Amino acid sequence: MTTIRPFTANDLFKIANVNMDPLTETYGLSFYLTYLVHWPEYFKIAESSDGRVMGYVMGKSEGYNEKWHGHVTALSVAPEFRRLGLAGKLMAGLEDVSEKKRAYFVDLFVRVSNDVAVALYKKLGYTVYRRVLEYYSGNSSPMFEQDEDAFDMRKSLSRDPERKSMIPLEKPVRPEDVD
Repeated sequence: MTTIRPFTANDLFKIANVNMDPLTETYGLSFYLTYLVHWPEYFKIAESSDGRVMGYVMGKSEGYNEKWHGHVTALSVAPEFRRLGLAGKLMAGLEDVSEKKRAYFVDLFVRVSNDVAVALYKKLGYTVYRRVLEYYSGNSSPMFEQDEDAFDMRKSLSRDPERKSMIPLEKPVRPEDVD
């Protein structure tokens, strides 16, 4: 049995098993706490019946006018709990929060080499909006020795019935050009 509940500050001491995955971006304590204080409704944890952390999602709302959107900052599921549908449930919760905030879309960034994650997001209705050149720094993990591009993937919400926010850009952009 899985419980999805709000993330608490104490959970920061329990997520090591999830963050050990080299494809998971890990952040400093202050970064997590900033999200917890500013966007607690976007920060959820999946927990097993015996109290083990199975995964979490962390996000925020940002933008203005038709660029008002929910953003997935981190989604990670511990290896032993993958293929159980947890990522989809965590994403659905974040999308629901974004709907309630009247966002036009939800977006996220994912390494272009992370085929499993890209396939998951496509299955959940996300499309590649644009490529962001050298978005990920190569020195952030021993697994990655050079900078890597990201896909900026998006999913329109009900406030964007014509799905304008998902129309792909033709040319890649640099990280400094991401708004």
